[in-house]
Amino acid sequence: MTRSKSQIVYAWIRERIENGEFPPGHRLVLDAIARRTGVSPVPVREAIRLLEAEGLVTFERNIGAQVAFMHEQEYLHTMQTLALVEGAATALSAPRIGGDRLARARAINDRLAESLESLDPRRFTELNRDFHAVLFAECPNPHLVDLVHRGWKRLMVLRESVFGFVPGRARESVAEHEALLRLIEAEETPLTIELAARDHRLGTLNAVLTYQADRRSTDLTPTQEKP
Repeated sequence: MTRSKSQIVYAWIRERIENGEFPPGHRLVLDAIARRTGVSPVPVREAIRLLEAEGLVTFERNIGAQVAFMHEQEYLHTMQTLALVEGAATALSAPRIGGDRLARARAINDRLAESLESLDPRRFTELNRDFHAVLFAECPNPHLVDLVHRGWKRLMVLRESVFGFVPGRARESVAEHEALLRLIEAEETPLTIELAARDHRLGTLNAVLTYQADRRSTDLTPTQEKP
């Protein structure tokens, strides 16, 4: 069955939303998309309307069409849960992590640090996952590890790549990674490591919630502002 031009553009935009190339907040400029897809702005407009109906795109006054931010409550609950299970998995893994694995984790964090100058949010997110995967790889509880991976998959569904619109969090994240590695190297108590890993994940959550609250505040019209 032959697809219409609007369906082709719809699939093209949706793919880039899902793979992180178009992160939350990314503006969808009709003329630019039309040039890239080789169509007129009309099917692009139709495709964006379809995506808006699915909740993947929003249209705001003075801004235009942009990729929707993740549902705040869903993101909150996912990150809170992930902070708990990932922190516990990291703490259980820590006593079993050898020098080779620690060196691998530090090498990944060094790559994260090097990428800060020309930040690619999607690549940074991938490396960030690689870093944490190394830290809880030795967790002896397979149920915890499964819960962590479920949390990661849930974040992917929510189109999580927060470093694109909260870039300052990337630098903080690298510093917190190093602090976590030092705790593991120093053979700190499992509880200390668990709380550090948990606070690290919650730090990202708080950065996103603060960003979205600030954004809502700046979007208020004069008649909506509180006296």
